[in-house]
Amino acid sequence: MTSLVGASNPKTVVGYISDFLLNPSASLSNYLTKVSNHNKNISDNVYLLAGDGNLELIAPLLAQRANAQPLSAFDKPWEKVHSIISDLQNIRINKDREMVIFIDTNPSFSIYTEIAILGGSHLLIPINADDSSVFAITGLFNLIWGSSTPHPVYGNYTFASRVNSNGLPRPSIHYLLGNRFTQRVGAAHAFKSLSAAATGRMYNEYSANPSRFRATSTPITSEDSFEKEFVIELRDFNSAGVVAANLGIPLNKMDKQNYKIYGNNVQVAQDQRDLCRATILDLVKKL
Repeated sequence: MTSLVGASNPKTVVGYISDFLLNPSASLSNYLTKVSNHNKNISDNVYLLAGDGNLELIAPLLAQRANAQPLSAFDKPWEKVHSIISDLQNIRINKDREMVIFIDTNPSFSIYTEIAILGGSHLLIPINADDSSVFAITGLFNLIWGSSTPHPVYGNYTFASRVNSNGLPRPSIHYLLGNRFTQRVGAAHAFKSLSAAATGRMYNEYSANPSRFRATSTPITSEDSFEKEFVIELRDFNSAGVVAANLGIPLNKMDKQNYKIYGNNVQVAQDQRDLCRATILDLVKKL
């Protein structure tokens, strides 16, 4: 990762953005890294547009470029900046195989979060079983689609308003990924109550604006049918997740009981690995 970031022309998201601002015909595929070249545990069909800590540093530049005065009727600086990552949808490493692109966004609604949102076609929304997630749902819709009663002055400057005025397509909500899944009884009771509140609020949004969600093969007529169609409960990956993230070992390649993490012994039981892997396979199958 250091070699990617430290290069004179970083092979990272910052390197691509910098190149694009100078040359809009820059090819995003030139900035992708084949992960198996650096980690033999990863399949050879996985490519990465690496993150970069300097992304925060160039945010003011991106905002300045996006809000620049148009030079003509054909000049659309806001649209140009916010479409930087959309080229991902057109990339084909192997013309005979379809590619699926995942963009990990920043939780804060910064300009590079806006760019990431407009770079994809679907949204996967994680929902923790806490009050913050319940109230954040309203904020999510206000930020991406706009509030039902826009402010008479500030409303014209919001992300939602600018998307509308530039005629850019928004991604649709594809799945809600619920956290706090326990091994024995599913979602624990206290967390289940909060998850139900979040699901209920999402269902209300769906009832009012179904076009903001992906199309379904069967009609959604109740909160229960909405939950079955759109909500996926994930389990807590505990030590298996820690090992996978720190050592770069996929769950299906974990074949030991003990791993070293920062000099400490971490145990990962076989049954835990199997349960976590089954959860991932179920999610991938639905995606």
